[in-house]
Amino acid sequence: MTPTITSERPKSRVRQANPVTQSYSDLLKSVRAAGLLERRQGFYITVFSSLVVLMTATWFGFALIGQSWFQLLIAAALGIICTQLSFLAHEAGHRQIFASRRANDWSARLIATSVAGISYSWWEQKHGAHHNHPNVISKDPDIATGAIAFHTEAAAGRQGPLSFLTRKQGWFFFPLLFLVGLGLQIDSVRFIFRRAKVTHRWVELPILLVRLSILPVLAFSFLPLGMAFAFVGVQLAVFGFYMGASFAPNHKGMPVLPADSRVDFLSRQVLTSRNISGGRFMDILLGGLNRQVEHHLFPDMARPQLHKATAIVRQYCDTHGIPFTETTLTASYGIIVRYLNDVGLAAGRRFECPMATVTRRY
Repeated sequence: MTPTITSERPKSRVRQANPVTQSYSDLLKSVRAAGLLERRQGFYITVFSSLVVLMTATWFGFALIGQSWFQLLIAAALGIICTQLSFLAHEAGHRQIFASRRANDWSARLIATSVAGISYSWWEQKHGAHHNHPNVISKDPDIATGAIAFHTEAAAGRQGPLSFLTRKQGWFFFPLLFLVGLGLQIDSVRFIFRRAKVTHRWVELPILLVRLSILPVLAFSFLPLGMAFAFVGVQLAVFGFYMGASFAPNHKGMPVLPADSRVDFLSRQVLTSRNISGGRFMDILLGGLNRQVEHHLFPDMARPQLHKATAIVRQYCDTHGIPFTETTLTASYGIIVRYLNDVGLAAGRRFECPMATVTRRY
């Protein structure tokens, strides 16, 4: 009798395990068995080399064109190339490129500081919090209240003229993206100069100062005053808009979770993320960020493997009844504008989390 009771107890515990939590473990095993967590260094070497060649050619163009308003095309090209290189820094920061954590960290740090003018130490802290708590109020810095209120709770406190702007904030969102690049650089400098400890402060500080100085120095040394201001402004605006427009479709307009929500990892990452259709072209345009669901589930998965994981993840979501969201890039922008305007119009009302019923389900 006793042996029978003892042998049945573990079976009882297994039956009581959360099936959704167990499904992520099974999903991870399937992905690993398919070889989708293997590194693809050849791909990244090719992409990095191509971007370096393009960057070099762009600066040759700057030298050849001289004092002409066509320099603004060079500035725009620099903004695009800097964004593409920033995608590589993002991937290195997620340990997607090299097997060595040290090699990934230093690659990300050097690219982020020298190309984008962004502190890797600041970004790592901020982006890590986002991945741990995507769209979770007061925990995800990407939905922290600023010029834009990303959830009803934030909009509720807006008063006076600011309240009017908040009600129309969806229409202001994309114009504000032109300032994203400047904001990232200002936040990075503030972080580097703060009194608290900063990892590798004395490596990042001189590189940041050189990076943030060299573009204006070159522009104002070789171009007329007005043209130099326009050159610097266009480069920074294109960089900021491209960065913001690439990251915005991932989570903006998706369900927002209350700070005290208790949702399993698989559900949390899938429910708050949105994929963008468009195939390989979109993989290049958005640096793999278009596969946001797979990226959040497997942050260290290399970009070329993400599209292979989509079918596996979609099947698991269908099996467990978890909504898997995918739309076109333009449709996602429309969703974002409508969502932000809806949040703005809800200002002054009692906050009710739209995820309440969903979190109770899991």
